Amino acid sequence: MLDDKLFLKLVLDTMPEQVVVINKEGDIVFINKGWQNFGEENDCSCGAWEKENYLFTCKKAADNGDEIGVRALEGINAVINEQQDDLYLEYPCHSDDEKRWFMMRVVPFKLNTDFYYVITHQNITERKLAEEEVQQLANIDGLTDIFNRGYFDSFLEQEWNRCKRLNMPLSLAIIDLDDFKLLNDTYGHQQGDECLKQVAAILEQYTKRPSDICARFGGEEFALVYGNTSSEQATTVINAIVEQLKQLNICNELSLPSKTLTVSIGLASVIPCSDYTIESMIKEADDLLYKAKATGKNLLCVADLTVVD
Repeated sequence: MLDDKLFLKLVLDTMPEQVVVINKEGDIVFINKGWQNFGEENDCSCGAWEKENYLFTCKKAADNGDEIGVRALEGINAVINEQQDDLYLEYPCHSDDEKRWFMMRVVPFKLNTDFYYVITHQNITERKLAEEEVQQLANIDGLTDIFNRGYFDSFLEQEWNRCKRLNMPLSLAIIDLDDFKLLNDTYGHQQGDECLKQVAAILEQYTKRPSDICARFGGEEFALVYGNTSSEQATTVINAIVEQLKQLNICNELSLPSKTLTVSIGLASVIPCSDYTIESMIKEADDLLYKAKATGKNLLCVADLTVVD
């Protein structure tokens, strides 16, 4: 005869979904192997899971400004308080090297007089990547084939929330082509367009991680976002970009003193928090860009806002 408890546990341990069961107070009473493995692989080991409270973990994330934590906490409480029958929540859970999305489901059940809640997390990355590929067709700049301003705005918000949740640095650079109007007026708009394409192609080479992006910010301005990247690390990358742009040796004979294409750059790095906004970071990078312009162009101006004076 089968051992019912052992049989059920083995079945649950074969499931690819991460499964956790909590009681009405939020205490964890069961996890499957998928949950255990995910915790260990992501440096949040559930070895002492029987001492953990799932609701407390959600509240801690919510108190830290994590939007997903807020929605999960509110949804689970709504199920526990019988305000809704179940919960369905899709959310991103990206790492530096991999894009990942999960779907959370919360379903209640009753055993004798006690209520319990099965919470499953299913990896839906394959579907979301396919959806994202379709959506990105509308997010590409028609001239340069890199992302446009609209996608930049949504990506920066997404990466801001991830870095805020994980207390990691985020770096933003805004790049402007010096004297681009002179280049256009001297050689024609077709040559100007070709210049923008060449610059975009180089920027794209330096944004290979899921947490990075290059985008056409507007006109002859470009933006770079680097998640989990300090000011020092971002400066190293941007200096390499500037060197490669110099090697293009694009003529701009009326731009003095270089007579070739140069760029001015503003770089701001911050650990996102509730006391600072995305808009403030963009303004900081933009102000630094104009400081570089006013100081003589062909410069990189940097502000490391992660350092507390």
